Amino acid sequence: MTGIQKLYLLVPLAPLFGAIVAGLFGKIIGRAGAHTVTILGVAIAFVGSLVVFQDVQAGNVFNGTLYTWATSGSLTLEVGFLIDSLTVMMMIVVTFVSLMVHIYTIGYMAEDPGYQRFFSYISLFTFSMLMLVMSNNFLQLFFGWEAVGLVSYLLIGFWYTKPTAIFANMKAFLVNRVGDFGFLLGIGLIAAFAGTLNYAEVFEKAVELSSITVPETGWPLVTAICIGLFIGAMGKSAQVPLHVWLPDSMEGPTPISALIHAATMVTAGIFMVARMSPLFELSEGALSFVLVVGATTALFMGFLGIVQNDIKRVVAYSTLSQLGYMTVALGVSAYSAAVFHLMTHAFFKALLFLGAGSVIIGMHHDQDMRNMGGLWKYMPITWFTSLVGSLALIGFPLFSGFYSKDTIIEAVALSHIPGASYAYFCVIVGVFVTAFYSFRMYFLVFHGEERFGKVAVSHASHDADQDSHDHHGDEDHDSHHGLSPGQKPHESSWVVTLPLILLTIPSVFVGYLTIDPMLFGDFFKGVIYFSEHHHVMAELADEFHGAMAMALHGFTSLPFFLAMGGVGLAWFFYMVAPSVPAALMRSFKPIHTLLENKYYFDKFNELVFAGGARLLGRGLWKFGDQALIDGMIVNGSAKAVGLIAQLSKLFQSGHVYQYAFSMIIGVFILLTFWFNRG
Repeated sequence: MTGIQKLYLLVPLAPLFGAIVAGLFGKIIGRAGAHTVTILGVAIAFVGSLVVFQDVQAGNVFNGTLYTWATSGSLTLEVGFLIDSLTVMMMIVVTFVSLMVHIYTIGYMAEDPGYQRFFSYISLFTFSMLMLVMSNNFLQLFFGWEAVGLVSYLLIGFWYTKPTAIFANMKAFLVNRVGDFGFLLGIGLIAAFAGTLNYAEVFEKAVELSSITVPETGWPLVTAICIGLFIGAMGKSAQVPLHVWLPDSMEGPTPISALIHAATMVTAGIFMVARMSPLFELSEGALSFVLVVGATTALFMGFLGIVQNDIKRVVAYSTLSQLGYMTVALGVSAYSAAVFHLMTHAFFKALLFLGAGSVIIGMHHDQDMRNMGGLWKYMPITWFTSLVGSLALIGFPLFSGFYSKDTIIEAVALSHIPGASYAYFCVIVGVFVTAFYSFRMYFLVFHGEERFGKVAVSHASHDADQDSHDHHGDEDHDSHHGLSPGQKPHESSWVVTLPLILLTIPSVFVGYLTIDPMLFGDFFKGVIYFSEHHHVMAELADEFHGAMAMALHGFTSLPFFLAMGGVGLAWFFYMVAPSVPAALMRSFKPIHTLLENKYYFDKFNELVFAGGARLLGRGLWKFGDQALIDGMIVNGSAKAVGLIAQLSKLFQSGHVYQYAFSMIIGVFILLTFWFNRG
């Protein structure tokens, strides 16, 4: 094994080592030891990722097996790495955001009794995601896929004494199993028809697979494979209708909200589809399905962000909407634009989540934005970094989000894939919606009247979110939320504000610096594939004249005016005339109720799936268990034995004459039977 290959191993194993030490020996090494060993492990992984990035940029890629686990016929189950430009981009994003979250956690979880356990979990999360993005085969991909799901279950339910957290992590676990069923079907079809799970070998057989149909169905095999794989992505990357778990994941501590939503679990599906571009390019039906699902998620999840009052849930619904934008890019074969938005989004979304956590600390764990206002004076660093994150999110020119988001919108406008017109409508309207809910949050939190520290403040939405005890975890540890009369917010400690400042830098500059090589250069050459019929990125390349020219043109484009319209309307509603949104809510009560109930997805799932499962379970219990197994098999067999015994008892009287009579009758029957046969 060469030196660089040893470094490939070090990158995922360093966070794993930190997770094991903090998890098993946390009480021995203490809090300082736990955060030191895990931060050191992730820092080593980040530095190692930078070195690997430089090596790949020099033209050195790697695709090889490290360990053969088992061989069954022609099918080999292996652990191996595929190190190319897509992999190293993901490695840097995952390790950098994870490192910022680890540092931030020192301040955020300072008073939590599960401090060491939390550091162990987030370090294990980082290891799982690295194994996923570095894999060169479907077996290892599935291992990383399930590992991030398992650790997210542990992290969402980190405060395991809180019923809402337990409900949320079970919901995430079950919804992701639905997606994983489709994911496994896709992998199973690949194994059955390609005879291999290695990416490169599958891609070599892609054209051959495109001429095959699924037996007894007539479905094109590649379409079935791609839709199966994408259903898995719908679960992980929270696409409609498998999105319902992600807003509830806010029950976990804020650092893990940033890690799940920014750079790890939810982007796994986007990464996977981009990696599978040689297969998806062979199925326009699958691309159309991806496009419509992504467009629906981008717009309709954005609407839900408008009615949220919990600061973390607003950011959570913005994540759902932005994941929809990434999925739309995948659907129009703009895979590089999708992963470019994945990268830029990782930085500014982590910034927004950690900024929200800093606000929660300053507000003494109150998450309701209606109890905030005017915080910019008390929390200047959090205010400025949150403003940067919001501008990047709405796609303001020169900020990182502008370059990736506008590229997606342009790509959809040029696409001819079925559903592209619907998708364009969704993404263009989504620009206005995103700007409105983003700056609604910004104005309510940082500007206007100071609504904190008032006696008997009560809101209907001080629901389970306000019981999250987001900084302490123990249900009985802190019974009071919010600032008391006379109390003022305060800026967070340096371990909280330093990650905010460091995340601000890529949120501003990374788009400007990387758009040319990533989207229109050779960065993804030989990694992401486009068919000759899907040429949107080639057309965009012809129109691209540099990052600065694109930004200057952005000031005259429709998305810019829509975004500014959203910002202006939010300013008018919540800074100038706050009575207007209340009046509109009363006037459009049915629509508001629909949004408040999240389009009734949860109620539908509870009624149909959970209710159906209860009915099925009750039926199986009543009929299968009680009637069939207990009643017929167990108790019935006992009754049958008793009945036979009762009948036998009639012939066991002890009288000789009765036995003699029985023998005579028996002989008579035998003789009759014998002579009749003759």
